[in-house]
Amino acid sequence: MKKNYIADLFVHNRWYLLLIIGIFLFLSAFFITILWYAALVYLLVLTALTVMDYVLLFAGKRGLQAQRIVNERLNLGEENPVSIGLVSSFPFAVAIRLIDEVPVQFQKRDFNLKLRAAAGKKQTAGYSLRPVARGEYIFGRILGYVSSPLGLLERRCIIPATQAIKVYPSTRYLRQYQLLALSDSNQYIGVKKTRKLGHSMEFEQIKEYVQGDDIRTINWKATARRGNLMVNNFIDARSQQIYCIIDKGRTMKMPFDGMSLLDYSINAALIFMNIALLKQDRAGLITFGAKVNDIIASERGHMQISKLNEALYRQQTDFKDSSLEALGTAIYHKLSQRSFLLLFTNFETMSSLERQLPYLRKLASRHLLCVVFFENTLLKEIHDAHPDSLEGIYIKTIADRFSFEKKQIVKELRRHGILSVLTTPQELTVDVINKYLELKARQMV
Repeated sequence: MKKNYIADLFVHNRWYLLLIIGIFLFLSAFFITILWYAALVYLLVLTALTVMDYVLLFAGKRGLQAQRIVNERLNLGEENPVSIGLVSSFPFAVAIRLIDEVPVQFQKRDFNLKLRAAAGKKQTAGYSLRPVARGEYIFGRILGYVSSPLGLLERRCIIPATQAIKVYPSTRYLRQYQLLALSDSNQYIGVKKTRKLGHSMEFEQIKEYVQGDDIRTINWKATARRGNLMVNNFIDARSQQIYCIIDKGRTMKMPFDGMSLLDYSINAALIFMNIALLKQDRAGLITFGAKVNDIIASERGHMQISKLNEALYRQQTDFKDSSLEALGTAIYHKLSQRSFLLLFTNFETMSSLERQLPYLRKLASRHLLCVVFFENTLLKEIHDAHPDSLEGIYIKTIADRFSFEKKQIVKELRRHGILSVLTTPQELTVDVINKYLELKARQMV
């Protein structure tokens, strides 16, 4: 029944159906024709605009002039500013997508600066880089992708700008910490306050008392002779021999915030030795790993800090276990005068200390030795956490055990008469300087 009904419907209404189909085909052809002509017009207009854009960008001697402005030396672990000066020779304002080929050490895959440059006016684009390894860094070309106001094409302008830059230990805070060397206190922002424990025994002169002088320095015999209050004037003991000893073994390769403990130690050592020189002490450097690598004799010359900086610039770890035995032998033969030795190293467990303790004791018997080693900041975070699972409790227990061993290392060193500084990488410089100033006040250096 259904097939007969459809057949009857087609037989009796076939002319209407054919009419509808014909109208549909006609309208389709009409709209297709209109769209074809519209597309053709659009294509012609787009082609004309593209040709115009090409002429605007590539006709004549038009282009970009660019210059990279960066310091000859970059500071390790610090944000170093880099700027690029641009001058456009296009007679109209252009949009520029700028790519600077930064050194491969930074692994910046998404470098992209966007700016607009007016005709003939200098524009400056800036960014910053934070190197986390010392060495030579090579900048490549500067690439500028220029677009006209039409924005249909981009012209690539290649500016040769190959440049080699060296990354040195950070000198950014040298001047800031110089205030500590020129003052009797270290009550400055970011520096812990330490109590001044005494005066140096190096006598300078007897002078009349003025308001502010320490009444404990009154010279009663001179006062009786002169009839006026007289005080003894002291100055810091000078020309003391100081050596920074930097461990380059595998334990110093431990990373923290993108830098290794070796890099933090080098930065702190440079600032510390600068302050020691300003305090009129003699600063020297010793680096060692499986064997002793560099020994720079302690001096006071104005070129000493540059010599030390050049030596620290090229230091790299050899990923081997350090030999304190080789260090002790070298110091025994090279340093005949009693010196202050500041040893940057790291101990994670008591067993690692016990293996090296005989050599440390031997060094401490001939020199004033201070061992600087590091807290594990990750363990500290775990210690401060509040675990809510059996696994978390287990991890916290292990972390507390390692933290306890660090404190036991300090006690063990103290028991054998060895000074120590247990610190975090970000507080290393401050703690080392405070220890030095404290020892100067105690008349130990």
